This record gives sequence, structure tokens and C-alpha cells, in this order.
Amino acid sequence: MTFFKPLGVVIAVGTLCLISAVSSAKDTYKVALDGTFAPHAMPKMTGGVEGFNVDLANEIGRRLGVKMDITAAQWSGLLPGMQAGTYDFLVAPTTLTESRSKNMLFTEGYLNTDFQFVVKKGTPMVNSLSSFKGKVISVNKGSAYDKWARGLADKIGWKVESYGTNTDAVQAVISGRAFANVAGNTVSAWAVKKNPKIALSFRHSTGKVFSMPFRKDGAALRNKVENVIECMKLDGTFSKMSEKWFGVTPTPGDAAVTVYAGYGQPGFQGYEATPHIPKCN
Repeated sequence: MTFFKPLGVVIAVGTLCLISAVSSAKDTYKVALDGTFAPHAMPKMTGGVEGFNVDLANEIGRRLGVKMDITAAQWSGLLPGMQAGTYDFLVAPTTLTESRSKNMLFTEGYLNTDFQFVVKKGTPMVNSLSSFKGKVISVNKGSAYDKWARGLADKIGWKVESYGTNTDAVQAVISGRAFANVAGNTVSAWAVKKNPKIALSFRHSTGKVFSMPFRKDGAALRNKVENVIECMKLDGTFSKMSEKWFGVTPTPGDAAVTVYAGYGQPGFQGYEATPHIPKCN
């Protein structure tokens, strides 16, 4: 048996749906990043912040036709702030891990987070970790690279020296107190881009990537942003941004030029495996 609603009820329901749709439409997204993590985000002399992830955020906003209200804050408060609803999502470079994927949704990776060695310019290329045997490796004290290098000291046979900042650790290479410095690949690339006395050396793959985090209830927004990220990979925008900020052109297989099937990063919670074709303008 079919039932028909009175016309007045139908109109009322339709009006409420229209109001809901209008109120949920956004012309501004509140996003955040750590404004002291060069070259991803760093203070400008004229005020505000600039960097790879600032460009990335603004390009996403441009392609979505929305304004990006970017907040620069301390890293420690970014994830809690997003979960509390202060930010719609984060544009800070965030390493995707299994534990994080249990509490948040992530886009597919857009940059590799590898360990990159820096040496004095003119030093012969090193092609393996074992080639650093007997060498002094400088690191930023207390960093993930410090812990990693010390954990391999006996196996590789290198000596690890820690410095208060990564800038000091790089200076140790320039002065000859260390053979190489190891840090994140983007940070190392930025250091080399700014200093002609050093050069990139061996890159150790970790298999990890930077990805954009969203709240668990933000699948629709995550998918919308990921579509833009995929289009930026396909049209070469990520390659151009990498060359601008890191002085490095991504190679085949790098996250910056690889579009993954589905939404999210394969192998992590929150991944939607249904294939799709990116809708690019």
C-alpha cells in the first residue's frame, strides 16, 4: 500500500533539506600547520608563513574554489585541535603511521619521508649504508635520526655525534668534523638548496609517507581533497613544487608522482579500495 504525505509536510521537509544543504556548504576551510618546519612552512620576512605545504594548501583551496584559513601553531597542538573541531583538516606534513590511522582518516601519501644523507660537495657518491663504515655521522640531538643512527652504530660501524640543531650538524660536515649528516629527505634537500658547500648523498627508504589527516567522520572531505592531490600529481604540479622548495625532481615511484587506487593510503585503516578516476579541471 502506498502512502502520500500531505503537501504541506512535503514542502516543509524539502525546505529543511535545502536549508541544511546551504548551511553545510563552506566557502572557507580552517586548516593548520607547524610554521617553524622549513621548508614546509616557515616565517616570511614580511609576515605570515611560506613553504611547500603553504603552497599546497593554497593550491587545494584554489582548485576547490574555497578560501584556506591557514593557522600556524605548535605541532603538539595540531592533531588535538583538529580532533576537537578547531580545524577542518591539517595541511602540516604528517607521517602516516598505523597507530594514527586508527584514530584519523588520511589521504594517500604525497611525499616520501625518507632518511637522506648530506656530505661535503665533491665527495664521491655513497650507494649503501655499509659504505659509511668507519665514518662520523652528525645528527640533531634527540631527533628520530639520532635514535636511528645510534641504533645502527654497531651494525654499520659508524660513529654518531649529536648537535643541538640540525644546522649545527650540517656545519660539522662543512668543517670536516663529520663525514655526513642525516635528516629527513626534504629537510636535507632544503639545506643543500640553500648551501652550495654541501650535496645530497645516499637516501635510505623508510617506506613511510606524508599524508593529510582528517577526523574519522570526514570521509567526504578527505575524498574531495584527495581528488585534488591526485590531479596535482598527474599534471606535474607536485613535481614543480618539489623543484621549487627542495631543488629535487621526483622520480617514478615517488609518492609525489604516484596516484594510488581508491581513497587513502593502501594498507592502512580508513582506506577505501573502490577505484575511481580523478576528476580534474
